[in-house]
Amino acid sequence: MNISVIGTGYVGLVTGTCFADSGNKVICVDNNPAKLESLKKGEIPIYEPGLKILFDRSVREQRLEFTNDLAYAVKNSEFIFLCLPTPPGADGQADLSFVKGVAADIAELLEDYRVIINKSTVPVGTADAVREIISAKTDVAFDVVSNPEFLREGAAVDDFLKPARVVIGTRSKRAEESLLQLYEPFVRSGNPMIVLDDRSSELTKYAANSFSATNISFMN
Repeated sequence: MNISVIGTGYVGLVTGTCFADSGNKVICVDNNPAKLESLKKGEIPIYEPGLKILFDRSVREQRLEFTNDLAYAVKNSEFIFLCLPTPPGADGQADLSFVKGVAADIAELLEDYRVIINKSTVPVGTADAVREIISAKTDVAFDVVSNPEFLREGAAVDDFLKPARVVIGTRSKRAEESLLQLYEPFVRSGNPMIVLDDRSSELTKYAANSFSATNISFMN
C-alpha cells in the first residue's frame, strides 16, 4: 500500500520505517531541510533498538523516501498519517496549530479519496476539527481516523511490529476496512484490533497514559 507520514519525529520515523519494512511504499514528509538531508544520507536522529536495520533495508529497497513536497506525498498515497508535534501551550492545553495547518494544506491538494490518520496525541474532538477544516476547502471525498500510538521509548520498534492492541477510531466503514487491512500483518499472533468512534479513540490514548502514570506512582 502507499502511505505518507507527515512529520519525521520519534513517532513519525518509527511509523514510516516499520510500515515500509512490512512491504508498503512510504513517503515521509518534513519541512526541516537539515533533517531531511541527514535522513537521505542514512542518518537517523533517534536511537531505537532495531530501527537502523529496518531503516537501511527499506531505503535500500526503495520502499522509504523523504521529501518536503507535501503535494507529491498526497498525490501518491492512499493513507496520510499525521505524526505532528502537539506541545503544551502556556495554558497547558495541546497546541494543535501544526495539525490544523497541515490539514488545511492537505485540503488544498486532495484530488481523490484519501484516509487521513491522526497518530499525534491530541484532545478529544481533534478529528472533528480536522474534518471541518478539510470539508470547508474541498468537495473531494475523504475520511479522518484517530489511530493513537502506544510506543515505549527503547521498545518502539517491537511495540509497532507486535502491538498489544491497535486502536482505530472512525465513523466510516470504508476507512475501517482499509485500516484493518493495513494493520493485519502486525496482529497475526492474535492481538486485538479495536474499532471505536474517533472521540473514544482519542480518549483511549489519554486513558492509557493516565493508567501508566498511576502504575509508576504505585511502583514508586
